[in-house]
Amino acid sequence: MAPMTPGDEQECAGSHPETGAARHPLGDDELTAASAPGVGPHPRPWPEDPRLDPHLLAEGDRRNVLDRYRYWTVEAIVAELDTRRAPLHVAIQNWEHDFNIGSIVRTANAFNVAGVHIVGRRRWNRRGAMVTDRYLHVQHHASAAALARWAGDAGVALVGIDNLPGSVPLEGVRLPERCCLVFGSEGPGLTDDMVAACEQLVSITQYGSTRSLNAGAAAAIAMYHWSLAWPR
Repeated sequence: MAPMTPGDEQECAGSHPETGAARHPLGDDELTAASAPGVGPHPRPWPEDPRLDPHLLAEGDRRNVLDRYRYWTVEAIVAELDTRRAPLHVAIQNWEHDFNIGSIVRTANAFNVAGVHIVGRRRWNRRGAMVTDRYLHVQHHASAAALARWAGDAGVALVGIDNLPGSVPLEGVRLPERCCLVFGSEGPGLTDDMVAACEQLVSITQYGSTRSLNAGAAAAIAMYHWSLAWPR
């Protein structure tokens, strides 16, 4: 198990949809600023609060954060979130540089989970996370076995989310309070060794013709289902 650092992740450049010409990718901060209204510079005199970032007070704060955290440093936000983390963890198998990983991480931030675990490839597609991973504790595990060892040591139950044979409908299950919801890559889903490592396997009941839900959507449903059982 190893904490993730900014250099471990990987960005994806795109191309113009019509001309096919390469375009310079926006950095995470620029992308967030472009999509969030935020606030401008703080009027002087500035408040005397050690949680506040002088650069943000001077330049404005256009990060994807709640208004209560405007102008706070990243470290101050993380410290406050740490006082009320949910005992829920989320793990994602990373074999295909899946864009959905970023979406799952962003949802994990919204539910203020205790940790996010990237299993497999160390580098992952951060684009959909919208910088929300900075406020989470993200760890890397090289394999399903490594994740299982961590879970055993931490006393956390691994619960696989996939519509595989033998899975139990999620709506009929009360998930453990201390658990880690495990999601596979978009398409292939959970690998056989990860299924074997999980204590439970649950699925989300579907009523249409599609074979499976988008991994990001499935993760949001599962995290919300957990929150209904363990409100805070």
